Order: sequence, then C-alpha cells, then structure tokens
Amino acid sequence: MSDPVLRSLGELPEPVRARVVALTADTLPDVPRLPAAVRRVADFAPARRARLGGTAIAEALADDEFRSRVGTQVAARVPAEPADDPATEAARQWLTRPEGWEASLDDAVRRVAERTETTAPDRADREVERLRSRLADAEQALRDLRAAHRAQVEEYKADNAALRRKLGDTRAAEREARGLAQEAAEAREAAEAEAAERCAALEKDNRRLRGLVERFESEAARDRRDARSDRDDATLRARVLLDTVIDAATGLRRELALPTVAGAPGDRVEADLAAAGSRDPSSAGALGASSAALLEQFLAMPQARLLVDGYNLTKTAWPTAPLEAQRNRLVTALAPLVARTRAETTVVFDAADTDHRPPVHAPRGVKVLFSPRGVIADDVLRDLVAAEPAGRVVVVVTDDRAVADDVARDGARVVSPGALVELLAR
Repeated sequence: MSDPVLRSLGELPEPVRARVVALTADTLPDVPRLPAAVRRVADFAPARRARLGGTAIAEALADDEFRSRVGTQVAARVPAEPADDPATEAARQWLTRPEGWEASLDDAVRRVAERTETTAPDRADREVERLRSRLADAEQALRDLRAAHRAQVEEYKADNAALRRKLGDTRAAEREARGLAQEAAEAREAAEAEAAERCAALEKDNRRLRGLVERFESEAARDRRDARSDRDDATLRARVLLDTVIDAATGLRRELALPTVAGAPGDRVEADLAAAGSRDPSSAGALGASSAALLEQFLAMPQARLLVDGYNLTKTAWPTAPLEAQRNRLVTALAPLVARTRAETTVVFDAADTDHRPPVHAPRGVKVLFSPRGVIADDVLRDLVAAEPAGRVVVVVTDDRAVADDVARDGARVVSPGALVELLAR
C-alpha cells in the first residue's frame, strides 16, 4: 500500500524541498505577477536567488496560484521524462502536478530516501578520511611554521647586530656633525657682523641719495611753475590777439554788408556731373557686391554687424565636403577675420526640417544659430536685419536673390559668398 500523498512543501524531504526552491529560483524572471517578497530577489543570479530568497520563495509557494504559474514555467524548462536525480523528478512533479502526479511524487520520494540511506555510510567514511587528511595537513603546516619562525628569529638576530653597528656609526657621525654645526654657527655670527656693518654703510648712502632726490625734485617743481607761468602769459597774449582779429573781421563784414555763404566751391561741378548721368564716386559703386575689398571696407566701419547665410556659403565654397566639415571649416576660418575687424558676427544654418542641433565649437566673437523647426534660415536673417537700428552698418553674405532684396530694403549691405571666401583665404 502506498504512503499518503505529500501535498505540503514542508512535508517533502529536505533534498526535494531544496530542488523545489532551486527550480523556482531559475524560473522567477519568467513568472508573471510575483509576490512582493519574491520580486526583490528576481533580478539576482539564480544561485543568489535560491540562497538569499529561499525562505521567501518557500512561503510564496504555499499560494497554489503562484505555485501553478511556477509549474507552468518549470514544465517548459524541465523535460517530462524521469530524471536521473529523483529529487529533481519529485520537485518537478510537485510543481507541475500533471495527471497522476501523486503516484510519481511518492515513487520519487521513496527513491530519494533509498539513495539517502545507501549513501549515508559512504559519506561518513569520506568525511572521516577528509578530516584525517586535514589533520595531517595541519600538522605539516605547524612544522613548517615552526621552521619558518626559527629562520625568522635567526634573521632578526642578524638584523639586530647590523642595527647595532649602524647605531655606532650614526653616533660617530652625530659627534662629527655637532662639530661642523659649531663651526657653522661661528661662521654665521661672523657673517652677520659683516652684514650689519655693510647695512649701516648702505643706510648712510641711502640717506644721502634721498636728500639729493628731494633737492632735485624741489628744483624740478620750481622749474615747472616757472614754465607754466611763462606759458600762461603767452596764451593770454595769443588770446588777446585772436579776439582782436575776430572783432576786426566781424566789424569788416558788418561794414561791407557781406552775405552768408553756404555750400562749397565744388558743389556746382558735382551737380553738373550728376545731371550728365555720371554714377556716384563711391566704393560700393566702383567695387561691386562680389569684391572682397568692399566687404573689408564695410567691416572696418564702427559697430559693423556681419550676418552669414551658412549653408548658402559652404555649399558654394566646399560642395563635396560633409555638412559637419562645412560648418566647422566656416566658423574656424571666421575667427581671424573677426579678431582683426572686431565686427559682431553671426552665422545662421538652416535646420527647418529637423529637431537635431549638432554641436559647433564656435571661436570667440562668432555666434552660431540654427533656425527653429519649420523656419528657414532666410527668415531668421530677415528678422535679424529688421531688428537692427537704422544707420548701423549691417552686412549680409548670401547669394539668395529674394533674401538680398528684402534685407537691402531694410538698409543692409549685401555681399556675395565669394567675396567672404576670398577675404577668409587671405
């Protein structure tokens, strides 16, 4: 007649309970809805889960629903064929509980008990043999330790003798050093006396030189007062003479009733040339928007502002280079120009189609802007020009005709990218 069916984890033999906990620990990451106590160890390595969370796992397995979820994972991992280890077979049967599991569990438990009874004497003999071996190893280690201690004592004695010899040598050196220190102290006293005599002589010379400096400064101050007095007299005489001439010219204009004259002698000639269709003699008209010389003239003006259409320039100057290389090459090349002209410089790159803003290491004096998403760089340039006060020199570098016309209406000077590239190459 078979034994009663073992249903509680506490009723299982120790080897079977250990295998149940180990199989459960292996499957914890795949088991859904873990209890809180078990969830804390689920991320550990399998061996650490069984060792540190064994108690929590055993308590959680009392819940039949949790045991069923674990059994599903164990059934998928452990083959259904009888295992060589009866403890593993019993643990799998208890967790998965297939049809007829009670009989299989009883059979596996009996085999575990039989194996335990068979192997217990062998384990005792092996344990006795292991302890005897450890005792022999300990006795040999004790003998080796005593030999090492004797060797160490002999070494300490030799070191002690050597230290005594060094102590005698050190005392002799100390006596010699004291003699040298006495001689050094006497030499120092003699040097201090000589230094005191020299300091007294130098102090005397210093007082004499200070008196000479004070006398020379007094004479220089007196000479400056005399020169200032002579200069004031000459200025007064010149002022009186100038007032006399001005009064005389005013009286002569009033006497002759001369009218007030406006303009300059060359005004009429310039007006005639303008009427004949001659262009203005300006550098802008003579050089053109593609001239590097004209761009340099603009940037040399006070408080000049330089705005660069970034990709419009780089794709013209270096079309085969990657965009990152184009950006870095442009902002790096602008550094010497900005340092030389002190122009406030901003480079605008088009980023209307992306949220990515790549890092650009701009040198001092150069600002780098990316247009917001949905806004092209041309509109950013128009806004920057419109924000500047009327009368400030604003130079926009672009080949875009629409941008050039718009910023020109707002008072900006437009220069082609070729002019800036030529100026950067100098």
